[in-house]
Amino acid sequence: MDAHFEEVVVTRDRLRELIAPASGLARDKAIGHIDDICRRFIAASPFVMIATRGSDGRLDVSPKGDPAGFVAVLDERTLAIPDRLGNNRLDTFENVLVHPEVGLIFVIPGHNDTLRVSGKGRIVRDLALQRRLAVNGKTPNLVLVVAVEEAFMHCSKCMIRSRLWRQDEWPDRSSVATLAEAMIAHAAPKESVGEVQARIDDSYENRLY
Repeated sequence: MDAHFEEVVVTRDRLRELIAPASGLARDKAIGHIDDICRRFIAASPFVMIATRGSDGRLDVSPKGDPAGFVAVLDERTLAIPDRLGNNRLDTFENVLVHPEVGLIFVIPGHNDTLRVSGKGRIVRDLALQRRLAVNGKTPNLVLVVAVEEAFMHCSKCMIRSRLWRQDEWPDRSSVATLAEAMIAHAAPKESVGEVQARIDDSYENRLY
């Protein structure tokens, strides 16, 4: 059922009636390459979120994590992101095959600023690169290589508002479902919650790399 709202903004003119133009600093901060500032941020980041678009137009955001600096800066316009063992859905790769545009947000734990990068992705197999991106002697089977088109630092307001790094202000999670409980509810497998949880625990223990 469609929700009813007092107003739905549908034009850029109306949007800009409501929100003032960006300041010069915000407007002009984007660059078209990975400079030393971006390179140092990426080197300290153990976590990146990857946005892509599928053939049906639906957007997807996939989190990726590894030891800090796991995303390699091959040159000022090229990033390489290793693909580790997962659930084999391959949402990001399936999307890149039809729409190569990708958006990245790099996060550093305890650091309020983030780094945003956008460009076009390719799915690559290259033995030298795969070996360079190995962890615990395990090479990634595939690598997402991103041709960088834009990069800029994002301000800290979202982190400050969310209190993301303030452990004493983290929300109560007692009512939050576990992944196993969600899988039982959403996928309706024949296994019990305990059996699904055992599979998840085994994957965390034996299939990280």
